[in-house]
Amino acid sequence: MAKIFSSTLLISFSIFFFSTYIKAETPVFSRNLSPSSLGLKREKLSHLHFYFHDILSGPKPSAVRVAQAAMTNTSSTSFGAVSVIDDALTMLPDNSSKVVGRAQGIYASASQSEFGLLMVLNFAFIEGEYNGSTLSVLGRNTILSTVRELPIVGGSGVFRFARGYAHVKTYTFDTKTGDAVVEYNVYAFHY
Repeated sequence: MAKIFSSTLLISFSIFFFSTYIKAETPVFSRNLSPSSLGLKREKLSHLHFYFHDILSGPKPSAVRVAQAAMTNTSSTSFGAVSVIDDALTMLPDNSSKVVGRAQGIYASASQSEFGLLMVLNFAFIEGEYNGSTLSVLGRNTILSTVRELPIVGGSGVFRFARGYAHVKTYTFDTKTGDAVVEYNVYAFHY
């Protein structure tokens, strides 16, 4: 009787094991999806216009140097300086204008031959249909050029899967304080 029971148990276990093994899905590292499977609809192009207030002076600056190289203070381009920012984004160039978001991130002086910044930042919007959404910027900003282009490399919320560029132009720059107001025209494809 014990032999029959153990044989039956072994057969049952074998059937269960092999049926589970055969039915189990093999883990997949990647696969192709259609955008609609994620609830994404038709892609659109949005244009956003705002002013970026980079304030280095006063009791509450929005840009603060957090690191520098040994040679930064003797460099004609401040090469090696790294700053963290939390800059207001406003509708108009006046700093009392309506705030539509914040530019939050890091910029670093990354050129030894010209004033060229590496910009790594998010535009975090707090207004209208973009409230709670972000656009991510990663690129080179040659700040003395009249017009610059910075790549939009991603986003979140409304701007999920975003790509595009920011057309950037200095509106005002105070040579004594380093404070600047910069005009941004952003063009972003997103769903």
